[in-house]
Amino acid sequence: MDFLPDWEMRYQFLDELGEKLDPMLPEDMVSANSVPPCMSTVYVKARPMVSDPSRIRFEGFCDTPTIKGVVAILVALFSGKTPREVVDLDADAMFSRLQLFEHLSPTRHVGVYAIVQKMKTQAQDLL
Repeated sequence: MDFLPDWEMRYQFLDELGEKLDPMLPEDMVSANSVPPCMSTVYVKARPMVSDPSRIRFEGFCDTPTIKGVVAILVALFSGKTPREVVDLDADAMFSRLQLFEHLSPTRHVGVYAIVQKMKTQAQDLL
């Protein structure tokens, strides 16, 4: 998002990314896939990829536009990797590069980390 000159445009870009997030199946929107620490309603689900069951495909849902954009980034970042790669991935480096946490409230910051942790836990369960 470095190509966007200010945070107004970056928030708009996150909102647009969220709009492009594939819809999550209603039957996957269950408490086992929810991320309770988030202020928003968030669900994430990991499942083996059909084309390569050794790799994971993530799906996600959020009811607020900006965090839905963050979920879209995380789904793209983690999908297509092995469970071990997901568990070992340093999401902090990506967040630092995007300067995301400098522009989110502390509560949303905690929520985003909870989403990452939930995705890593689901990947760990597939090891």
